[in-house]
Amino acid sequence: MTSLFLLQLLNGAQFGILLFLVAAGLTLVFGIMDFINLAHGVLYMVGAYLMAMFAALTGSFWLGLALSLPATLALGLVLEVTVFRKLYDRPHLDQVLATFGLVLMLSEGVKILWGAAPLSVAMPEALSASIPLIGPMRYPVYRVAVIVAGLVVAAGLWWLIARTRAGMLLRAGASNRAMVSALGVDIGRLFLVVFAFGAMLAGFAGALVSPILSVDPGMGDQILILTFVVIVIGGVGSIRGAFVGALLVGIIDTVGRIFGPIWLKAIMDPAAAAQAGRTLAPMLVYLLMAAVLSWRPAGLFGKAVVK
Repeated sequence: MTSLFLLQLLNGAQFGILLFLVAAGLTLVFGIMDFINLAHGVLYMVGAYLMAMFAALTGSFWLGLALSLPATLALGLVLEVTVFRKLYDRPHLDQVLATFGLVLMLSEGVKILWGAAPLSVAMPEALSASIPLIGPMRYPVYRVAVIVAGLVVAAGLWWLIARTRAGMLLRAGASNRAMVSALGVDIGRLFLVVFAFGAMLAGFAGALVSPILSVDPGMGDQILILTFVVIVIGGVGSIRGAFVGALLVGIIDTVGRIFGPIWLKAIMDPAAAAQAGRTLAPMLVYLLMAAVLSWRPAGLFGKAVVK
């Protein structure tokens, strides 16, 4: 039981890292631009498809990863200039409707280009081994590499935001966008950089997960929902909140799905416990969100709203 718990804890951490990579860009977009982007999950999906395409063309996982990142960044730049820039001053309902329409368009475009059948990406040979855990269980080296890559990105984002002039502008823009603009900062360029960088992070998450999960047109929908849960729990505009919230959501969702039915068997009939566990497990992250909001309405690291 201990080895199984450790295994699921690592799986939850790995899932949380992927959620963080998607949530980091979205929380910056939402916190600085006050822009609701439902198409962010599609960028995660497109990153996975680009990874599958470039890995197949080059025959190399590493070249595929190196090419998919700038390609997703370029897509983010194009979308910001052609679509999102025209929506910044529009009401949130207009943003939701426009980005939802973009989700439908990009999803159909993916089906036209790559088909509706799931694709797969071969795991790099250097990371295809496994390491021993407690007892007979082993853990894939690739999943460990995903966790390490996410931690490196998190540390880099912390340094960028806390220790650089660009980070100072990001923090100032999140606090008072009008004042930053009045001081002579080109808000349009700041928005462009933030959106493109967020798109690249989402594409990076999609590229990393492609050897683990099948690449299909609907893969961005579920992660987008969980990403918004992460942002609400961590606090809008907070990278630290996105990191902590993503780990909490990833671990609770993964561990709860496996151990929920096991723990319920202590107080219920095994068949009823299995059914109740399958029903309750997907609700755990939303119960966590409700608990956090009842304690801190602005999220764990969000700024309280002064009325």
